[in-house]
Amino acid sequence: MAVFKLYGDAQSGNCYKVQLLCSLLHLDYQWQAVNILAGDTRVASFLEKNPNGKIPLLELSDGRTLSESNAIINYLAYGSALLPAEPFALAKVQQWQFFEQYSHEPYIAVARFIAKYLGLPAERRSEYDAKQKGGHKALAVMQQQLQCTPFIAGDNLTTADISLFAYTHVADEGGFSLEHYPAIDAWLDRIKALPDFIPLGS
Repeated sequence: MAVFKLYGDAQSGNCYKVQLLCSLLHLDYQWQAVNILAGDTRVASFLEKNPNGKIPLLELSDGRTLSESNAIINYLAYGSALLPAEPFALAKVQQWQFFEQYSHEPYIAVARFIAKYLGLPAERRSEYDAKQKGGHKALAVMQQQLQCTPFIAGDNLTTADISLFAYTHVADEGGFSLEHYPAIDAWLDRIKALPDFIPLGS
């Protein structure tokens, strides 16, 4: 695949999904740092590429762009072992990616953003506290699954694991202890032990 440009923030879990996927699949890309707190995603030149004003953003050499982290990693993983071709197995991967976006990320990632990016300001404290119950509910669902299978969608590593790993492995930064989720801890260790694994912020 041709070299592409990736717009992102090195501390963003959603951007890290793409970076980790690229490392595991040995994909070369050009990194374009974006400062979301400085408003880089709201300037006209960026909004022309992604009217939704969010990162990560993938820009191909022919000028086409793709947003939404899970869409990006599935596109890049197409044809590899990380994205099943069999319809039901593929749907299972997507099932967990929808879970990540609707039941996991809105709690764990948002709590982390309030604490890590914003410094847990007093005016956001009640919102931060309110995220804890939903985050632990998502972690309990993952714990149940990972007691049965080594990876989130079954016996093999897929993009579903990358989607959920990104914010789960830094859940403590949003106030979520993994002390009571041993299967999740073991899963995190399996991913960190993969050849070509890179940590967040690399």
